[in-house]
Amino acid sequence: MAKSGRDPTKATMELKRELQKLVKSIVEDSISSSQDEIESNHLIDKAIQTLQALKQRSSNIKKLDNNNNNNNSNNNNNNGSSNSIWGSCPVEFRCPISKELMRDPVIVSTGQTYDRPFIQKWLKAGNRICPKTQQVLSHTILTPNNLVRDMITQWCKNRGVQFPGPVQYSDQDGLTEADRDLFLSLLKKMQSTQSEQKDAARTLRSLTKRMPSFRALFGESLESIPQLLTPLCQSKSQTEIHPDLQEDLITTLLNLSIHDNNKKLVAETPMVIPLLLDALRFGTIETRTNAAATLFTLSALDSNKSLIGKAGALKPLIDLLEEGHPLAMKDVASAIFNLCIEHDNKARAVRDGAVRALLNKIKNRVHVDEFLATLAMLSSNQRAVEEMGELGAVSCLLSLIKETNCARNKENCIAVLYTICYYDRTKWKEMREDESKYGTLSQVAQNGTSRAKRKANGILDRLNRAINLTHTA
Repeated sequence: MAKSGRDPTKATMELKRELQKLVKSIVEDSISSSQDEIESNHLIDKAIQTLQALKQRSSNIKKLDNNNNNNNSNNNNNNGSSNSIWGSCPVEFRCPISKELMRDPVIVSTGQTYDRPFIQKWLKAGNRICPKTQQVLSHTILTPNNLVRDMITQWCKNRGVQFPGPVQYSDQDGLTEADRDLFLSLLKKMQSTQSEQKDAARTLRSLTKRMPSFRALFGESLESIPQLLTPLCQSKSQTEIHPDLQEDLITTLLNLSIHDNNKKLVAETPMVIPLLLDALRFGTIETRTNAAATLFTLSALDSNKSLIGKAGALKPLIDLLEEGHPLAMKDVASAIFNLCIEHDNKARAVRDGAVRALLNKIKNRVHVDEFLATLAMLSSNQRAVEEMGELGAVSCLLSLIKETNCARNKENCIAVLYTICYYDRTKWKEMREDESKYGTLSQVAQNGTSRAKRKANGILDRLNRAINLTHTA
């Protein structure tokens, strides 16, 4: 019997020769009667098995020929017509994920080989372990396995079929090999002349904005982001950096950070946060705004909040807030709010002047919703509450309650006033006078959100107890 994996034509000829020998032996035995019945039956059984194997092989070849006639000559072996051949390929040539013949074998950090589109899909889903060994991947760089590819090509050649290689395959996100080549060439230009750097940065900014798949490409190699930022790292001073180049590179970082799987990689790349802080301090207003937006996006991860705060990001963000450029306000507000969710960052923000900056914007009715929410968050810090009292927060917040129709803003105002009332008795008089004249707190206690009602009643109870104690005394 022919073994699987051998040349199908040669195997068929061997089966025919074997059948001829068996038939000849059976005929000779029947004439000479020199062998017993058992041996004769054994020869007949073997001949029947050989005949069945030959019939099956002939049927497979016939199906293959019929399918080939329905396909053009260029891809006659790249589809279901050769299923029987692909089904016999060695297990070493199959992707451990798809269980199919590998078309573009690549090696991951554990040394295992997979078909590129299937391991890419695995990685893009956020997985960071080797599917086969379950080991943690030290990086997500995919190295072409040329040896296995050559072996698969030779195996196909020996069987007279064409290797179905990915000459121009398109993955799930619509990327082709040409796209990948473009990506690598653009990164390479970051080490070229400033003119080429600017062109490449502009192109990468556009591609990462329009195509999520290009954002994902940066996550496939640990070297991609450092290569992208080479022009900013090479400059000895901020004056040497071309403003347009800096803006395009920082905006590309922003685009990358939108991709969830990139957030950790971007923030933990050593030069990223320092370069973002430089951009916040010295860039054009567009660059500073996009740097703030990048920090906001990266801070969606809790681990990044601490990393960004420790790097000193709150001070330049607060400085930009105080400058008050309309283009930057919303992104700055969002970044400060997100960072202050982390406990230690609240103290850093207070130390760096956040309370004064936020109150000034609220008094001037600039982005009140965002800045009031951040002020309410900072009110859990005692030093922040002391500053609020010193900077006239009580009158500011009471007047805002009177004029706003936003239930959320009323709630945040009351939350801050409640904390001030708890920590600073010197502000009770101001609150009582407003209550006597306008009944601001009572109105919230009656009509506010459940939380606002609770806080407003807490303030009123405290003020009333103080009055009763005074009268008793």
